[in-house]
Amino acid sequence: MWKKTIHILAILLIVMIIFDTAYCNDKEMVEEATKVSSLVWWMWPLILFAVTFILGIFAVLGGVGGGVLFVPIVGGFFPFHLDFVRGAGLLVALSGALAAGPGLIRKGLADLRLSLPIALIASASSIVGAMLGLALPINIIQTALGGTILGIVAIMLIAKKSEYPEVKQADSLSTALRITGVYHEASTGHEINWKIHRTAQGLITFIVIGIMAGMFGLGAGWANVPVLNLMMGVPLKVSVATSKFLLSITDTSAAWIYFNSGAVLPMIVVPSIIGIMLGSIVGVRILAKTKPVAIRYIVLTMLLFAGLRALLKGLGIWT
Repeated sequence: MWKKTIHILAILLIVMIIFDTAYCNDKEMVEEATKVSSLVWWMWPLILFAVTFILGIFAVLGGVGGGVLFVPIVGGFFPFHLDFVRGAGLLVALSGALAAGPGLIRKGLADLRLSLPIALIASASSIVGAMLGLALPINIIQTALGGTILGIVAIMLIAKKSEYPEVKQADSLSTALRITGVYHEASTGHEINWKIHRTAQGLITFIVIGIMAGMFGLGAGWANVPVLNLMMGVPLKVSVATSKFLLSITDTSAAWIYFNSGAVLPMIVVPSIIGIMLGSIVGVRILAKTKPVAIRYIVLTMLLFAGLRALLKGLGIWT
């Protein structure tokens, strides 16, 4: 099975390169994507595949989404225009969400009543964010991206996760929307009943999260889980599963803006998705044999370095 997967992915990569030969005949588009580089254009998909394969492994081991590693690292160290990187970043995050979403709903972990009002707000906000991101100058986006990545590092260091948050009483808004649920906790064999509070504050926060997801192409799993779990009181497993399902809606909305603006190139998207997904498969296998805490700090170091690089690049200090 494993060998067949490798063969299929290898064939897809070859097809991608052949397709790109026809797709990228427009020299202006190729030059816009790769800016100034001494390498021939077809080398970049191969290098990108190798890098994203490694990122996919670290994303699983570090417990973060692929998009949050992809955009700052590829945007900071590859000669691609940031618009193309952000468009690819949304599709990288989207591919993982689409793969996981249906199964999480079937298992009763992703909750539809919780997801739908958030998805409506976050997806509309992500469209606004994508339009802003494409309209603003690149140096401003780079600077804001760097600041956001450094903020994510701080959140990941400070935020504490609560397996079963204590919600004494559901608020009136969540009661009116009937946002409550029960899921089966396989580790204990118990049925966990849950309800939420601070619903209005949470929905307002998701406006900001949606704008940032669309503007920077990061996906939003890094922000969804803390807001659902710590602010609104959703159990951790339901928060993670619902966040994955939300990404499949939010990122789709923002991705269409990048598609419509011509900011999605197969030369970048295809090797990135294949690399991240294949790396994730390997990461899952390695996870059982490693210490997640140590890997987490490696991921945080990578994000810190990439965030500083994006910030200094946007300010014109490190070009």
